[in-house]
Amino acid sequence: MTTENSPFDLTGQTALVTGASKGLGAGCALALAKAGADVVLVARNAEPLEAAAAEVKALGRQAHTMICDVTDTLAFKRAFDEIPPVHILVNNAGTNIPEPFTDVTEDHFDSIMNINVRAAFFVAQTVAARMMHDKVSGSIVHMSSQMGHVGAVNRTAYCTSKHAIEGLTKAMAVELAPHAIRVNAVAPTFVETPLIKPYLEDAAFKESVLNQIPLGHIGQIDDVAGAVVYLASTAARMVTGSCLKVDGGWTAH
Repeated sequence: MTTENSPFDLTGQTALVTGASKGLGAGCALALAKAGADVVLVARNAEPLEAAAAEVKALGRQAHTMICDVTDTLAFKRAFDEIPPVHILVNNAGTNIPEPFTDVTEDHFDSIMNINVRAAFFVAQTVAARMMHDKVSGSIVHMSSQMGHVGAVNRTAYCTSKHAIEGLTKAMAVELAPHAIRVNAVAPTFVETPLIKPYLEDAAFKESVLNQIPLGHIGQIDDVAGAVVYLASTAARMVTGSCLKVDGGWTAH
C-alpha cells in the first residue's frame, strides 16, 4: 500500500509488462498495481492473461491486455499503437532450455536468443521510441538473471542471452539518459515460479541450488517484484545502467 508523497507511489503511471500471464511477469504486474500504476499485460495466452488482469482490476487499477507474441515485432508494434502512453516497461518475457553445451541445437539456441534477446531488444526499442515522442520520463527494467553475471553447467545458451541483456541495459542507459529514460536490469536467482518449481522437486538439484545461495533459501516472486517497483519509482531516480541482483548472494562468491 502506498502513502502520499511516497517515492514508491506510481499513481498516474502506466506500466507495460511482457510475459505477464504467470510467474514473475504476473507478480510484477500485481506489485506495480499495488504501488498505484495502471498496467498493460502482454502474453500469448488469453485465459491466464485475463486472470492476471482481473487481479490488477481487483486492486482498483486499470488493466489492458495485449494478446501478442513478442517475437513477432510487427504484431507487437501494431498492438502497442492501440494502448495508452507508457511510463514503465518491464521486459520480462523469456525462456530457457537447460542442456549440455555440446547438445545445444541451432533451433534451441535460436529459440532462446529470439525471446530473451531479440524480442527484448525490439520491445524496448518500440516502447522507448514512444516515450521519447511523448516526452515521458520513463523507466525500463529488463529481466536479467544471476546467469548474466556468472557461468553455469547446462546453461550456455541462457547465460549467453542474459549476458547480452546486461550489455544492452548499459548501452541503452547511456543513450536514453538525455531523454530522461532510465534503463536498469533485475537479476534473480532461482525463484519459485511455475517454470522453476518442477526442477526444485528434484531434491539433489534443490540442494545444489541452496548450497550456492548464502541466504539459504529459494527466491520468491515478491522478492523480484519489489526490486522492479523500486527501479520503476522515483526512489531510483539516480539509478540507470545498473543491475539489481536479487540472488541471495549467489554472485558474491
